[in-house]
Amino acid sequence: MYMERRPALKKVEIFGLLERLCERLEPSETQTNRAQSSYEAVGRWLADAEDNRLATSGIYLQGSIALGTTVKPIGQNEYDVDLVCHLPAFGQWLPPALCKQIVGDRLKANQRYNNILQEKPRCWRLNYADEFHLDITPSIPNANCANGGELVPDKALSTWKPSNPKGYRDAFKRRAELVPQMRLLMSYAEDRARADADIEPFPERPRFKGLLCRIVQIAKRHRDSYFLERNMSLAPISVIITTLAAWSYEHCVRTMVFDSELDVLHAVIRHMRTFILSNTIEGRVYWAIWNETTEGENFAERWNAEPAKAAAFFEWHAAIMLDLERLSAAEGLDGLGRTLASSFGQAPAREIIQEMLDSMSAARSARMLAVAPAIGLTTAKVPMARATSVRSNTFYGAS
Repeated sequence: MYMERRPALKKVEIFGLLERLCERLEPSETQTNRAQSSYEAVGRWLADAEDNRLATSGIYLQGSIALGTTVKPIGQNEYDVDLVCHLPAFGQWLPPALCKQIVGDRLKANQRYNNILQEKPRCWRLNYADEFHLDITPSIPNANCANGGELVPDKALSTWKPSNPKGYRDAFKRRAELVPQMRLLMSYAEDRARADADIEPFPERPRFKGLLCRIVQIAKRHRDSYFLERNMSLAPISVIITTLAAWSYEHCVRTMVFDSELDVLHAVIRHMRTFILSNTIEGRVYWAIWNETTEGENFAERWNAEPAKAAAFFEWHAAIMLDLERLSAAEGLDGLGRTLASSFGQAPAREIIQEMLDSMSAARSARMLAVAPAIGLTTAKVPMARATSVRSNTFYGAS
């Protein structure tokens, strides 16, 4: 019975390493505080305009920062902070280009903002060098959306497109609050009452930020690493990965029981592709990943104009599934480190492996490192008389 717990403990440790990897990909507390201060200041500046149409404007976060799924771009220090500048005084009668111009003119009136302002196809960017940049997209109310949706300019500024950043955020967070059923923990709680006194306690589970958020971050980081030496323009956009992961997560949590968070990760990634809609017309495939919070927004719209983007998604999906299997099968710290590096990047992989080695050395120095009979490596605090000392760095039996 206890031999069966050794692979389960390995899964806990591997997901713990992925958790540490995700932590390294997030903005620091200082960056977060500065970004918050900056976007609040921008909001006040827009609302203080003499133009009454801007006086009722509101600015709020959207995208990965709002969802808690931010991933640091490879080779860059700056983070994207996506904002919406909602203008409730305007209606669909206002040309998108004029709406964008009104916001841009107000930003240009501030000397500091004007110095760091960059015009993008449908938004304005404020560049805070080597820290983050704020992308400010104007929006107006969507009178045809019962869910409180909004309209944003398309990239050509020729028409309005439906969107619902707040509704999307709320739907994601509702799913993120779902908690998977863990078979291992349930059975372990029952067994502990009658467990042999020589078996050390199961290691305390890390306090994760949130399983769905971490799964999205892991998937996005793998995408960035996978396409780094390929055609990055074909990489699946974040909203597609986030949407499919959220739908898959809800399905898996409601229909399955798991042994570990690593098993949840595998299941969620595996089922992502089943939520993509397709329809073949006259030999051509049309793809759809609809925004459930508003009518008319298809996140896979570009796939229909550029079929190579759809092919790239399925190629990446097969690759991440294979890499997760390799990660689960990795033996020894060297093997684990190589797999992490090839899948998620050299720098963070090296850091977390070194952190693990340092933790093991510190635990050994404190005489806390032990191997319980037939379970595996742990740093749990147990009486040394009930465990066998470890002399060299090992990971589940491999050096």
